[in-house]
Amino acid sequence: MGLLLVSDPLTFILTGIPGLPMSSYWMALPLCCLYLLMLLGNCTLLWMIKTDHSLHTPMYYFLSMLAMADLGLSLTTLPTMLAVFCFKSTSFHFEACIVQMYFIHSFSEIESGVLVAMAFDRFMAICYPLRYASVLTSTLIMKAGAAIFVRGICVVLPVAVLIKKMPFCRSRVLSHSFCLHQDLLRLVCGDVRVNSVYGLTMVMLTKGLDSLTILLSYTMIIRAILSIISQEARAKAFSTCISHLCAILIFYIPLLGLSVMHRFGKHLPPLTHALMADAYLLVPPVLNPLVYSWKTKQIRRRILILLCQRRSQQHA
Repeated sequence: MGLLLVSDPLTFILTGIPGLPMSSYWMALPLCCLYLLMLLGNCTLLWMIKTDHSLHTPMYYFLSMLAMADLGLSLTTLPTMLAVFCFKSTSFHFEACIVQMYFIHSFSEIESGVLVAMAFDRFMAICYPLRYASVLTSTLIMKAGAAIFVRGICVVLPVAVLIKKMPFCRSRVLSHSFCLHQDLLRLVCGDVRVNSVYGLTMVMLTKGLDSLTILLSYTMIIRAILSIISQEARAKAFSTCISHLCAILIFYIPLLGLSVMHRFGKHLPPLTHALMADAYLLVPPVLNPLVYSWKTKQIRRRILILLCQRRSQQHA
């Protein structure tokens, strides 16, 4: 029949997990638990950093930015994920899809920038500890946070503008229960070279440079740690980086896996694409608060104090 452009309001069909019924409670219940855990973990982290003055340091300011980016990323996908798995509502308007896509990629860019800022924090703390307080001032942290936020907003805006002008035809079925740029490009029936080139350039100039900056920072950090004579001091210095290293791996491994699969893994089963995309958007916001609560002594101590206070109030 050929390609047909239609004039009715453009809508897309969201997809759940291939192989599972759309209304499967086996998927809806764990999904709701993950979102609740994400909200509880990140909100608790933000509340503790705000109320505990001992946590008012550059490291925890950057951690609060990471928690806000995680909250933004998860809350952006929450409406459509719950609509698909809990209410079997799969129809999604084009404009709403563009808005969701924009915020997903914007918060992802912001999170990548925050991880770079946290790497610089660890670099200064280990390589130049005497200059740490004089360099990482409150003013610098505010400027860095604003720059990261503005970068996330600006670099993704042309992506949304370009994709909005493209003609859509063929199938309107998306591969996920949310909108991603790569997935929308697959449904365009026009020339997508400009969109693809800009998207690839944006990723290389943001997440690509971010990952190289983090790699360079940790190369210098490891050199500084190895130059420490005391083995106990080495272990202590390296332990301050473990939480951040875990956050980097939690963020970049699903991101790289999803990017590679969208470009080179078209022969893979749909279930693999769906699970990797869900891991990219759900795993970092859920695990980051757990990792930092487990590995950071100040946060762990604060949680124990709160638990003890609650028990004493219950027994009173």
